[in-house]
Amino acid sequence: MKLQRKNRRALALGALAVSGALALTACGSDDTGNSNGGDASAPANASNIKCDDASGQLLSDGSSAQKNAVDAWVKQFSSACKVEINYKAGGSGAGVTAFTQGQIPWAGSDSALKPEEVEASKKVCSGGQGIDLPMVGGPIALGYNVPGVDSLVLDAPTIAKIFNDKIKNWNDPAIAKLNPDAKLPNLKIQAFHRSDESGTTDNFTKYLIATAKSDFPYEGGKAWQAKGGQSAPQSSGVAAQVKQTAGAIGYFELSYAKDGIKAAQINTGASAPVEATVDNATKAIADAKVVGTGSDLALKLNYNTKAEGAYPMVLVTYEIVCDKGNKAETLPAVKAFLRYAASEDGQKILAENDYAPMPDDIIAKVRTTVESLS
Repeated sequence: MKLQRKNRRALALGALAVSGALALTACGSDDTGNSNGGDASAPANASNIKCDDASGQLLSDGSSAQKNAVDAWVKQFSSACKVEINYKAGGSGAGVTAFTQGQIPWAGSDSALKPEEVEASKKVCSGGQGIDLPMVGGPIALGYNVPGVDSLVLDAPTIAKIFNDKIKNWNDPAIAKLNPDAKLPNLKIQAFHRSDESGTTDNFTKYLIATAKSDFPYEGGKAWQAKGGQSAPQSSGVAAQVKQTAGAIGYFELSYAKDGIKAAQINTGASAPVEATVDNATKAIADAKVVGTGSDLALKLNYNTKAEGAYPMVLVTYEIVCDKGNKAETLPAVKAFLRYAASEDGQKILAENDYAPMPDDIIAKVRTTVESLS
């Protein structure tokens, strides 16, 4: 979302001030990604949004991956409830830090809290701790800009070698083998990764480590570790570089694979290569397991799935909040907003904005947990 739209949107909604750039991934502070959040085709019925005693201003920060989803939620929620939501999409790392330091009552992150982050949260969650609520899913698209190539198939080892600076040209034999009908040019590959700490990077590298460890021998995490390539801040920055650079490839949420950016298909070993779509991402997320304890709903994704039509390179964005010990002045607004985001209407908006709704059994657990927040 371009910064210059921020004030315009805040005026239009009378409630939203989007500071910085993205809403969910761990990113920087200046995102110029295009958001469709304000244009959801099926507005929620305001009567379905339960505001309780929510009012005032609600500040938050976090992952840029879910920015467009948060924009859509905020538009509907703020039109029904008297709450001004200012979500500074500074990235997952920034959001978690702000949360554990008590600066914000809720954060967005593309990665579940680490043990040390849970421990730090206990200092701000009086009698409780920070928990992970999976709320937004979606495919991590591999956007590319290769002149004359309208369809591209890649597999995990090839992707790993590209981003580890081992495959350097688009007409490399490994790429040609996967694309026998494509006219691959003798063009240098320009691989772009995130310059900021990012949950998108964390999930992208988890996929590579799980499926092509020998070709991507790194520990992974929110900070990019492989050698070579070029960097750009936030998902919108990577998408912008891919769009304007011949020979470029980069990873970002599907909602940024627009305006002429094509997304590669992945050969997973299934009968046919899998496209990066909302439905295909949901199929992969449905294979995840809840590994959190108590009210924590952290998920373990199966990046190695070979199920038909399951797109394995996915991320899940968590809303991070105290299970107990929330501040009295912000609890009503946080609870009402998260209740709406997890509702049928809130989840429906995700698909309209290129995100994957949570599978039914997972979102049912989220709804129960939201109601128990105190």
